[in-house]
Amino acid sequence: MPDERRLDARDIKHLVIAGWTGRDQTALEAHIRELEGLGIARPKSTPIFYRVAASLLTSADRIEVIGADSSGEVEVIVYALADGMWLGLGSDHTDRKAEAIGVTLSKQMCAKPVSALLWRFGDVAPHWDRLVLRSFVTRAGRRRLYQEGPVATMRPPEELIRLYTGGGTLPAGTAMFCGTLAVHGAIAGGDLFEMELEASVLGRKLTHAYRVEQLPIEG
Repeated sequence: MPDERRLDARDIKHLVIAGWTGRDQTALEAHIRELEGLGIARPKSTPIFYRVAASLLTSADRIEVIGADSSGEVEVIVYALADGMWLGLGSDHTDRKAEAIGVTLSKQMCAKPVSALLWRFGDVAPHWDRLVLRSFVTRAGRRRLYQEGPVATMRPPEELIRLYTGGGTLPAGTAMFCGTLAVHGAIAGGDLFEMELEASVLGRKLTHAYRVEQLPIEG
């Protein structure tokens, strides 16, 4: 069984969202071109690392967003803490309307829900490619599978850390979201977002769910 601990968000001073982390460069390029057709600018590099406020991290079971244009996306998170590297689960909840204006802006606009429970990274790393991410969206009472797939479709955390730091280790007090999966069907928000990271080798899952409350746009 993996060593476990609870997250204390006060320990996190720096939050990094790694984007465009897919291993398949051909598929990555196809997706970039698809989004360019929707008005979303091509990233400056792949992968790319967005810095956002660490205060966005929350283990609450409810977040508030502006309007109806945001949605979640399940990701693994690596945490560099005083006692080593840890692994968690989170949602890079993003305002999709703002994304067409600027991706960095959109990343900053929404809270980032995360699991309160963490696993020690070293306990999971030996069977990393067998981990599976999964998410569900409930909208108007209808629940559907939204994302599902192995983390093997994305670059491993050690590689992302090397690219971000220029070859060093992730500084203590840093959390890094490591990329997400394609969705089943269209990108869409909902009233409830559920996510899980399954470690079949260990017979364990990390889970978290949160409700989304939409605030009115008054001008």
